[in-house]
Amino acid sequence: MTQWLLDNWIELVGTIAGLVYIFLELHQRASMWAVGIITSSMYILVFFQSKFYADMGLQVYYVCISVYGWYMWKQGGTNKSELPVQKLKVPLSLLLIGITSILWLSIAFILINYTDSPVPYWDAFTTALSITATWMLAHKYLEQWLVWVVVNAVSIYLYWNKELYATVVLFTVYLILAIVGYRLWRKTMR
Repeated sequence: MTQWLLDNWIELVGTIAGLVYIFLELHQRASMWAVGIITSSMYILVFFQSKFYADMGLQVYYVCISVYGWYMWKQGGTNKSELPVQKLKVPLSLLLIGITSILWLSIAFILINYTDSPVPYWDAFTTALSITATWMLAHKYLEQWLVWVVVNAVSIYLYWNKELYATVVLFTVYLILAIVGYRLWRKTMR
């Protein structure tokens, strides 16, 4: 056990920070974005070592969008008030589906042709959806939680096969909390 902790301390720190992040997200705390930077920084290294290159690139995106999300949550509402939870409109939903599909195919193309990714389509799929979901989160769209349910379920399977067991635990908690988060955020809209 001690050797596993020594060998996997970066993944463990990322996992703990990720759990703190999701707790803060559930309660709509803007400080979650700062914790997200720590989580993503750890997982850049974890995913590089595991050859999940699209997920590694996604973590870089998370670091950048954390700054944007923090600003939006604090200043994005009307009259400089905090941004409220909102529902996605159909035209924006269709646009996001189109953008996500293009991202998925583009990332898959890169992974197939320029990396040794063992699961390029699935890695690209979770990455494209995660990019979209995080943008939705920065704008406090309720439906981002539903996208996370899909991402987390697929990710659990992928990480289990790569023996990233701490990450499997994290994404299992993420999956459960995505369902809880959807319900909590929906209540705040009433």
